[in-house]
Amino acid sequence: MDSVKTGKLIYRLRHEKNLTQKQLADMLGISDRTVSKWERGLGAPDISLLNELANCLNINTQSLLNGEYEVNDVSEGNMRKSKYYVCPNCKNLVVSTGDAEIYCCGRKLEDKKAQKADSEHEIITEDIENELYLTTKHPMTKEHYILFVAFVSADRMNIVKLYPEWDMQVRLPRRGHGMLLWYCTEHGLFYKYI
Repeated sequence: MDSVKTGKLIYRLRHEKNLTQKQLADMLGISDRTVSKWERGLGAPDISLLNELANCLNINTQSLLNGEYEVNDVSEGNMRKSKYYVCPNCKNLVVSTGDAEIYCCGRKLEDKKAQKADSEHEIITEDIENELYLTTKHPMTKEHYILFVAFVSADRMNIVKLYPEWDMQVRLPRRGHGMLLWYCTEHGLFYKYI
């Protein structure tokens, strides 16, 4: 850890949160002199304080140790380039329009890579009154089911969360051409263009 870089980062993040050194010190149960030393690069936070300090400053611990954090490049805002993260434990779904570090149930999640649908994972689509009516023959058991379906165009996304042991019959608004995505709890993320 470079204490000068980490100190400058602590200073910058503390100011972004409109906290005084005393307020940050009180949150951590330390003296404001300690925070002052960190910010001047004359010392570094004790390892026992890193997680709590990172939480107070809304940054991950690794970025705090590195003394910097990466800012995502703007990716033209195209919703079709979104990334999907699914927790293997609780099946929490997180969608990001750019790079992100996502954690759930104490684990770092990797974004799911969409694969072209095979016959076992096919979604049947019908156009009904400017909506997509979706069904599937895919099992919907407690252990193996479709977690969500989404229709994504360049500027919009409609997601429907599904639950095990329910029949999958979904209606989504259709606005032009786009990509249909769905997630099988055993085999991952699938897509097809519509």
